[in-house]
Amino acid sequence: MGEHLGTLLELDVTGIAHGGITVARHDGRVVFVTDAIPGERVVARVSEDRKKSFWRADTVSVTTPSEHRRDHVWNAASIDRDPDERAGGAEFGHIDLAHQRALKREVLVDAFGRFAGVDISDADGPGALVGSVVVEAAPGDEAADGLGWRTRVRLHVDEAGTAGPFASRSHHVVAVDDLPLATRSIADAAPLGHGAMPGSETVDVIAPTGGSGDGARLVIDAQKPSVITERVGDREFRLDDTGFWQVHRAAPDVLTRAVQAAVDPGRLDPGAQHLDLYGGVGLLAAALGDVVGTGFRVTSVESSGPATEHAQENLAEWLGARAETGRVDRWLRRTIEQSSSAERSRLAAGTIVLDPPRSGAGRDVVESVAALAPAQVVYVACDPVALARDVATFRDLGYRLDALSAFDLFPHTHHVEAVARLVPAS
Repeated sequence: MGEHLGTLLELDVTGIAHGGITVARHDGRVVFVTDAIPGERVVARVSEDRKKSFWRADTVSVTTPSEHRRDHVWNAASIDRDPDERAGGAEFGHIDLAHQRALKREVLVDAFGRFAGVDISDADGPGALVGSVVVEAAPGDEAADGLGWRTRVRLHVDEAGTAGPFASRSHHVVAVDDLPLATRSIADAAPLGHGAMPGSETVDVIAPTGGSGDGARLVIDAQKPSVITERVGDREFRLDDTGFWQVHRAAPDVLTRAVQAAVDPGRLDPGAQHLDLYGGVGLLAAALGDVVGTGFRVTSVESSGPATEHAQENLAEWLGARAETGRVDRWLRRTIEQSSSAERSRLAAGTIVLDPPRSGAGRDVVESVAALAPAQVVYVACDPVALARDVATFRDLGYRLDALSAFDLFPHTHHVEAVARLVPAS
């Protein structure tokens, strides 16, 4: 393989695939195409031909444009540049915002239909979920044209000291002179340009949203972490500047409200023992706590020790809250083995909030969660395929998908956030 690399193909783009790429065919072979829109005819350059079943190609020109095509919001990522020099991280920036959300919905519908056997496209269809799912914009994004939302940006540094993003599917650093998806304070503070960061490997530019000082801060390489404060509504959360926090400026508030809306009040027992798995610094545990009230009892489980320490502090207003450090799969197995019958009863009456990494919870964790037999599971996911696969596992273990909402917390990228409620099937 490799003899077709660089070949130009004229392709009719027919669909969207998970990962922000579109689908076309050439001589019966699937070609995954970047920087195109379903319905377009494009000229694309083959970038990978090692697989017999599919190739990859990058759009270099558009013969028949979609009505939804627009000038790219980031010149550094536009098709006017050679594909090898296009900045990654804004793969939907050439598509108008409303159609971006429509495409993300298509990916959700396809993932749930294919991997979970659930129709989320039509509220009246056979076996359909109650309420057709739409992808909602975050507050302020329409007015801002989907720009200025990133509160965290990682820049990579090449041997010449140039700091910038990687090109898509590459470790090649692209020199850029702006960061339109970032907040203004990050855009102003980012050390962009040739030779800006000699001797470094990475630079994280972070703009906390509450109480940590004005402007952005730089974290260079393995710099010792500092504690920052993020504000969500009237509540403050302390965390390390190198720790995980939602990237979109509005995401913590959006997900707080989404988790609270996903909790079925009829299945919520205020006296139960609740769980927040992959709990981070306690954002979603606090969201659940605001619904339950002062008697809230929750255990937040997180593999990062520093995050767990912050979670314990952030959840201090609830006397029944505790944070434990550990891998979720191991913690669940130990809990199942060692809990008394009374403890198991309290867990079975509880609500479990689940916010796993992009790869999903996986079968082992889902099996353990189902073994605890909670009254409901609220699952927050940033990958629709991983979520759909886990929903299928829950279904096999006696839980059904009862509600689903979706949010566009990554405008101009292919990512979409979803919040699902799973309840016992009978």
